[in-house]
Amino acid sequence: MTVYSYKATDKSGKFVEGDLDAPDYRAAIQQIRQLNYFPVKVAEGKSSASLASRFKISMPRLGSRVPTKDLMTLTQQLATLVNSGLTLDDGLSTLVKLAETEETRSLLADIRKRVHSGSAFADALEEHPDVFSKLYINMVRAGEAGGIVDEALSRLAIFMEKSVELKSNIRSAMVYPAILSFVGGSAVIILITFVVPQFSKLFEDMGAALPLPTQIMLGISSLFTDYWPVLILATIGGVGAFTFYIKTDTGRLRWDKLLLKLPLFGPLIRKIEVSRFSLTMATLLKSGVPILQAMGIVQSILVNRVISDAINNLKQALKKGKGLSGPLQEAGVFPPMAVHMITVGETSGALDEMLTKVSQTYDKEVEQSIKQVISLIEPMMILFMALVIGFIVVSMLLAIFSANDIAF
Repeated sequence: MTVYSYKATDKSGKFVEGDLDAPDYRAAIQQIRQLNYFPVKVAEGKSSASLASRFKISMPRLGSRVPTKDLMTLTQQLATLVNSGLTLDDGLSTLVKLAETEETRSLLADIRKRVHSGSAFADALEEHPDVFSKLYINMVRAGEAGGIVDEALSRLAIFMEKSVELKSNIRSAMVYPAILSFVGGSAVIILITFVVPQFSKLFEDMGAALPLPTQIMLGISSLFTDYWPVLILATIGGVGAFTFYIKTDTGRLRWDKLLLKLPLFGPLIRKIEVSRFSLTMATLLKSGVPILQAMGIVQSILVNRVISDAINNLKQALKKGKGLSGPLQEAGVFPPMAVHMITVGETSGALDEMLTKVSQTYDKEVEQSIKQVISLIEPMMILFMALVIGFIVVSMLLAIFSANDIAF
């Protein structure tokens, strides 16, 4: 038997220290867990190198700002190590050794150093706000308080995986419309700035009266060719003024209200926010975060200001002792089905499980809505580009036919 010194946290999140006899390192870990403690550091035992080599973990490249996908990988790896029997201290040490870049190594080494010296894991993460979000830190803190850091890390990894998947679906869906807009817009600009001016010289030499569509087209072409510096400056100024306006509280609120009222896009934005709200709330509640604190975290990650303000009002109603479903229905920003499902979850005492189902339901609806929006946008954009280019061509042909007295 070997004597092992340990540092752990109890269910209240307080640090406890002690010694125990165990035949090996894993047995010591099991004994600590049987005491309902979460092991943070075990002074003696097997090196974690052999266990780490079995996992063959490749560390993501981290910087001052870590992409969600890389942070997700890091979280999954740490959860795997801790769940496999390593203490948090040893798990972090293993990841430090496997880090591929100096920036990654420095970040993990600093966190490990703070944990080793007695700081809570969440407090160590809080020293790096550019890397770890408020949601991440609070979930880890709740996991420490309940002695389930490995479970909290696993839930965080799942949460970030779903977030990455949602963003990826939206971005991939917008690729073709973006390419179509660029190609069509470039074609129109080339026609207006290079092709139409050539016809303008030809029409001047003819000296014939031009049809109205041709005059309009020549006027637009002249505007682009003669005043392009003014147009560029006006565009930059307009974009800058709009950006500044929507950064103000009033401008952001009005813009977000307008977005929710737009056909096609309004319902899609609402479903995305409902999915984000439900998934985040379910993840936080399952990790033991108090509901009021969870509401504050959720409010900070929602993009649409109208829905974010509604969540703030919901938070205030909860402080007054009201339930969740009533104020949520009064807010009028969530779809009736989502409100009904949350009401059932609250009544049955399984709010976190029902929020998970709401998130799963609206994840599917978001995916379907994106496909529907794209299926409508693509033909509309093609039709619009065809009409613009067709107007340019027809306006030129009308002038040519008119000059030659040909009936069109």
